[in-house]
Amino acid sequence: MTLEVQLRHQFEGFNLDVDFIAPKGVTALFGKSGAGKTSVVQAVAGLLRPDAGRIALGGTCLFDSAAGIDLPVHRRRLGYVFQDARLFPHMSVSGNLRYAARVQGRAVDQKEEARVVEMLGIGGLLARRPAGLSGGERQRVAIGRALLAAPELLLLDEPLAALDEARKAEILPYLERLRDEAGLPILLVSHAVSEVARLATTLVVLKEGRVVQAGPTSDILSDPEAVPALGVRHAGAVIRGRLVARHEDGLAELQTCGGALFLPGVGGEIGDILRVRIRAQDVILSREKPAGLSALNILKGRIVSLRSGEGPGVMVRIACEEEHVLARITRRSAAAMGLAEGDEIYAIVKSVSVAQGDIGG
Repeated sequence: MTLEVQLRHQFEGFNLDVDFIAPKGVTALFGKSGAGKTSVVQAVAGLLRPDAGRIALGGTCLFDSAAGIDLPVHRRRLGYVFQDARLFPHMSVSGNLRYAARVQGRAVDQKEEARVVEMLGIGGLLARRPAGLSGGERQRVAIGRALLAAPELLLLDEPLAALDEARKAEILPYLERLRDEAGLPILLVSHAVSEVARLATTLVVLKEGRVVQAGPTSDILSDPEAVPALGVRHAGAVIRGRLVARHEDGLAELQTCGGALFLPGVGGEIGDILRVRIRAQDVILSREKPAGLSALNILKGRIVSLRSGEGPGVMVRIACEEEHVLARITRRSAAAMGLAEGDEIYAIVKSVSVAQGDIGG
């Protein structure tokens, strides 16, 4: 099922004009505060009526200004998870999970409830009240409640924004599993590139109410043209690697398109395919395969583009078979090395520069 969004809306001092498609999986809306992310989600949910446009989910039209269609919120078959969990404090976790079935006047699907409870790891929480849960636990329950409303679309409006790093690390694996097992489109609002890199299959970058980039997440994050919208300090690419070994020194070995990556703090089972975000500022380039370095990760590739910004930096895009790595170096270094498109190059990455939060399923 696919979500199609075309809408225009004028706020005081701000115009929203977006057009994108969100396929099955996680589509992330990314941009700075005020870019229009939450307004788009509210329009999809029916909480904001756009001035013009069309919103369709599969074969169902949710909104069409030209045809006079504007389905009310309760008929849009979606689940909405906010920054704060918004659980009912007087109900147990079980009561919160079953709330949608109760208000919809239908019997609880016990098989589906068991599947969701197992997927989110909340079986041990069912008898507890929200006040006794951690922030990550509350968000997992809120996601479960949304899923058990039998939605055809899930909206996640910065679900990790109110959590500290420990709670984010706790809930991210559950969101990855949700992406892979839920079987429905998920629209995620986020301003954190690390979250987008781990979770999103499709990325829509918003700037001042407009879509400036849209497409597969790995393509957008490795595209130097997207750097101005993402921010230089967020620039980096996502590559996939198969977990092939765990070594006695605590490093895990991933086999990638450009060679082996040795990284600490890697979860998962041998054989799993993981996504690794490598920041452009953490990559060093060499024309020759280096020797005698402390850095263990040396990826072989070929330069496909060099993009100079207004400052002293150059963003170098390197193809490693079908995937890409970004490196941010100075113009002086690029000139001294005589770098050009088509050159064979080695990208060097320190193991400790890749944070645990940048590695996921």
